[in-house]
Amino acid sequence: MGVQATSKGNMPVILLKEGGTETKGREAQKNNISACKIVAEIVHTSLGPRGMDKMLVDSLGDVTITNDGATILKEIDVQHPAAKMLVEIAKTTDNEVGDGTTSVVVLAGALLEHAELLLDQDVHPTIIVDGYRKSAKKAKQFLEDIADTISPNDKNILTKIAKTSMQTKLVRKDSDQLAEIIVKSVLAVAERDGESFDVDIDDIKVEKKAGGSIKDSKIIQGIVLDKEIVHGGMPRVINNAKIALINTALEISKTETDAKINISNPQQLKQFLDEENRMLKTMVDKVIGSGANVVLCQKGLDDMAQHYLAKAGIIAVRRIKESDLTKLAKATGATIITNLDDLFEKNLGSAEIVEERKIEEDKWVFVEGCKHPKSVTLLLRAGSQRVVDEVERSVHDALMVVKDVIEKPQIVAGGGAPETYAATKLRSWAKSLEGREQLAAEKFADALESIPLTLSENAGMDPIDTLTLLRSKQQKGEKWTGIDVMKGKIANMKSSDIIEPLAVKLQIVSAAAESACMILRIDDVISTNKSGGGPPGGGEGGMPPGMPPGMGGGMPGMGGMPDMGGMM
Repeated sequence: MGVQATSKGNMPVILLKEGGTETKGREAQKNNISACKIVAEIVHTSLGPRGMDKMLVDSLGDVTITNDGATILKEIDVQHPAAKMLVEIAKTTDNEVGDGTTSVVVLAGALLEHAELLLDQDVHPTIIVDGYRKSAKKAKQFLEDIADTISPNDKNILTKIAKTSMQTKLVRKDSDQLAEIIVKSVLAVAERDGESFDVDIDDIKVEKKAGGSIKDSKIIQGIVLDKEIVHGGMPRVINNAKIALINTALEISKTETDAKINISNPQQLKQFLDEENRMLKTMVDKVIGSGANVVLCQKGLDDMAQHYLAKAGIIAVRRIKESDLTKLAKATGATIITNLDDLFEKNLGSAEIVEERKIEEDKWVFVEGCKHPKSVTLLLRAGSQRVVDEVERSVHDALMVVKDVIEKPQIVAGGGAPETYAATKLRSWAKSLEGREQLAAEKFADALESIPLTLSENAGMDPIDTLTLLRSKQQKGEKWTGIDVMKGKIANMKSSDIIEPLAVKLQIVSAAAESACMILRIDDVISTNKSGGGPPGGGEGGMPPGMPPGMGGGMPGMGGMPDMGGMM
């Protein structure tokens, strides 16, 4: 029964519920740190241009092939509570800055690994945590010191940033062309706010379709809808489109209350149907009267309404997602109408062409050639579904880094250069600390170097030689020296055009340091069994008698067994 804990009087006291467990002190820390190291090891081979991809198969047999840190960790359902924190920082980094998800996990893992060495020498966890916190703050300062400020709409640099982000991915061969359309799309939706810029990445719609090759990906000055035109009699293409965006249904609405209509002869039935048609025709006439020749509707379109619209030569598309309607409004300059009485010419949007095109076996409607669209579409193509999915993930990362730089126009070099620089500076700063914090600061510097170390390991270079050479060059003050992974040598990253946003680097350092500190402060893991409630001996929700503790709540990996209480 339960877990026994003895008080000073040696009376056994049962503290936790049946099936609860507790791990204490060093054992708990070791367990947590090991779990995090395993997570870091999983992703660490996928860091950098020479990094490998992971193939993840879920319970339904769906396959994902990727080297995006956040995606890998999201797809493998991590059970261990401490390791979940690393999954969280990868997610947060992905949402915040978009790139650097692998680096942040590798760095957090390295911080914990180095902290473990100090714990073995009996350095108190709190001291390590304080040392780490100070070091993280200092490291961020050093990174800010070497960052270069650029002008936020410098196309040349933005393209290099997008390319650097894609160098580590599957799409590197086509990164030139993709980087170009990515920068174009971000600049199209960037809103100028005085000196600074605001970018809402949601304004860029990313549509993907297998078939063709990555080279066929293109930017569309407008929106692509993955729907087809509703009626066969409608034109397939309209030039100089006048677009009405309607978020109400072009149908006869049913009555709220239960209404019955008694019809005694066919004459009345005909009148009833004619009246319905007349109402629909009135609706359609309002649309025609506004001068619209394209109707994009969020809800349904009655068959009769379709017929009238087709007769008037109007293209109509129904059941469009609300998010797409909003994007269409931004792109075409139309106002979304809820009441047809308010539909006037001034509310219409415009586009050069609205056309239904066949992509693979699907028919999609393209609204393109908008004057100054504040929302655009990237249409991604690739040979197979898996590849398209990975292209989409890479494009997301690249869009995010370009956004980061436009919003915070400061850049550093890539290739492990800024990390090595910060590590070198931290080591000399650590000497000014008193007591054992100095050890923690030195370990923080070692952990920062795990990034260039991993880069060189993945490139098949000798990690020790590479790191010593890198350190000596950095000591001489060559702050842009990093690892040119593709050539397998140490080089000036600035001249190799490997540049990254400062925002990403700062996020990596703070997120990794915070999660490492949080895990180091844990000295006791108490897990209670929620389903072990109820009277002992298998009452409602309790466990059947004789089950070993830890069996309730389902076996790990089964996603929890259904509660059998009501089924037996």
